[in-house]
Amino acid sequence: MAKRTTHRSSKGTKLYAVRDKSGKFKDIQTYKRAHSADLRKKGTKGDK
Repeated sequence: MAKRTTHRSSKGTKLYAVRDKSGKFKDIQTYKRAHSADLRKKGTKGDK
């Protein structure tokens, strides 16, 4: 998995930034959207 770094936007929203090998930004997402996507992808032990 790509390493993510956290940042804050000018409005104070928490962001995840994914960088490519050269260090340039490949993808920037809000923490809220990235986190919910992670939960959907991984699933939880309580899922039926």
